Amino acid sequence: MAANTGTYLIRGASLLGGEPADVLIRDGVIAETGTGLSDDGATVIDAAGLVALPGMVDVHTHLREPGREDAETVETGTRAAALGGYTAVHAMANSTPVADTAGVVEQVYSLGQAAGWVDVRPVGAVTVGLAGEQLAELGAMADSRARVRMFSDDGICVHDPVLMRRALEYVKAFDGVVAQHAQEPRLTAGAQMNEGEVSAVLGLTGWPAVAEESIIARDVLLAQHVGSRLHVCHVSTAGSVEIIRWAKQRGINVTAEVTPHHLLLTDDLVRSYDPVYKVNPPLRTDADVQALRAGLADGTIDVVGTDHAPHPSEHKECEWAQAAMGMTGLETALSVVQHTMIETGLISWADFARVTSAAAAKIGRLEDQGRPLEAGEPANIILVDRAARWTVEPAKMATMGRNSPFKGMELPGKVVATFFKGHPTVLDGKLNTPYPHAASVGAA
Repeated sequence: MAANTGTYLIRGASLLGGEPADVLIRDGVIAETGTGLSDDGATVIDAAGLVALPGMVDVHTHLREPGREDAETVETGTRAAALGGYTAVHAMANSTPVADTAGVVEQVYSLGQAAGWVDVRPVGAVTVGLAGEQLAELGAMADSRARVRMFSDDGICVHDPVLMRRALEYVKAFDGVVAQHAQEPRLTAGAQMNEGEVSAVLGLTGWPAVAEESIIARDVLLAQHVGSRLHVCHVSTAGSVEIIRWAKQRGINVTAEVTPHHLLLTDDLVRSYDPVYKVNPPLRTDADVQALRAGLADGTIDVVGTDHAPHPSEHKECEWAQAAMGMTGLETALSVVQHTMIETGLISWADFARVTSAAAAKIGRLEDQGRPLEAGEPANIILVDRAARWTVEPAKMATMGRNSPFKGMELPGKVVATFFKGHPTVLDGKLNTPYPHAASVGAA
C-alpha cells in the first residue's frame, strides 16, 4: 500500500498539451481532475502554462551498481531520472557482478526502493555472465521480489540463434520479453564508428548497418516461430526500421526503441575525434536519423529509451580507439524529443506520453506506470515548461557521468515538477525529497 504522501492541487496545467485543468492528488492517487477544483488542505501548485504528462518510463538505463559505483550509483542515477521527468527506469544487467541471479536483481530492486526517487525495475541477464553460452536464472529472477519481466545481455548480442530461441521460449511462460542488442559480432570486430563515407575519410574501421539489421531479421522470425515477445534495443538504421515495420505488418509481437541521440546526432560529429560521440550502436547518417524519426512518429518504433550510459571521465577523455562507448541521457531526453519530434510537427504531446511512458510501461509490464491522467489512477505525473530554453552543462547534472553529447547545446523544454506515487520528488526544477518511508519499504 502506498504511503500517505499528502494532498496537492495542481492548478491550470495543460493536460497532455490540451485544455487547462486542475489535478487533485490525494494519498498517492489522482482524486479528481477538472476546472475550479478546491481542497482546503491541499498544497497548491500553480501550473499555468505548464504541460501535465504521465511520468516518463525508461526501458533502457545503466545504473552501474553494483560494482561500478565510480561511474554511477542507483542513488545518483535515479536522482537524474527524477530531474529528467522519469518515475520509473529499467536498470540494465551489465553490472559487476552481472544481474543474472535472483540475488543480484533483488539487490538492485532494494537499492531503488531505498533511494525513493523513481521505481527501479531490474533487467535480468539472458545468459550467465553475459557470456552467451547458457541461459541465466530467468525463472528465479521472474519469481523474485524484483518480478523481472525484461531480460537482456545489452552491450552484447545474444548471437547464438539456438540460445536466443530457448530464451524466447522460456520467458513466454511468465509473459516476459527478451530485449536484444542487435549486433552480429563477426561483422563488427574492431569497429569504431558507422561504416560509410565518414569512416572512409577518417580511416576508422566501419560498423555496417547490416550487422544490426541481420540480427533483427533473424530474431523477428524466431519470435514469430516461438510466439513470444521480442524487444529491439536502440534501433539505429533506416533498414532496421523497415524490417520492424514488415514484422509488425505480419503480426509478429515485436517492439522497438530509439535513443534521443540517434534522433538528433549523426556520424559527421566523429570528424572531431571527440570520444563523447563514441557509442554503441554508433551514430549513423542523416538519412538514418530521418527514418528513425518517421518510424517513431508512425508507431513502427514504440518507445524512446535513453540508453543512459555514464562513464568516469578518464574512460572518455582519452584517444578515440581506447574510449568507452556510451552517452548520458536521463536529464536531456525530454528536451531532445521535444526538439526533434514535437517542434518538427511529427508528434503531439499526447504522442509524447505514449512513446515515453505508456508504451514503455506496457513493454515492462509496469501496472502503476504510464497511466492516464484520470481520477483513480496512480499519481505519477510530471509538469513541463515547454517554452523554456536551457543550455546543457554536464557538470551541473545529477548523474555522475559527464559524457553528454549535447554539451553546450541549447534545448527546449524543462521539467518543473515530478510526482512519484503522489509525492513531489522535484519542485521548481530542483530535487525536493524522495518518496517518504522509502528506506523502510526497501528493507521490508
